[in-house]
Amino acid sequence: MTKPTIRIHDLELNEIIDREMTDAEFAEHEEQIAKNATIQAKAESKGIAKAALLKKLGISEAEAELLLA
Repeated sequence: MTKPTIRIHDLELNEIIDREMTDAEFAEHEEQIAKNATIQAKAESKGIAKAALLKKLGISEAEAELLLA
């Protein structure tokens, strides 16, 4: 499996270098992808819980905003 490519643009030399990620960079990249997936899952779960609560209360999101303002 090939690793993602990193592009470096040296402005002083006006040179563009494309290279494969190092093992450390790739591990950090994979870790960030996992963190982002966790954050996204939490946000989706919170949205589902919020929608369920609004339905249970029988009010719309706009009405809830008015109550909290």
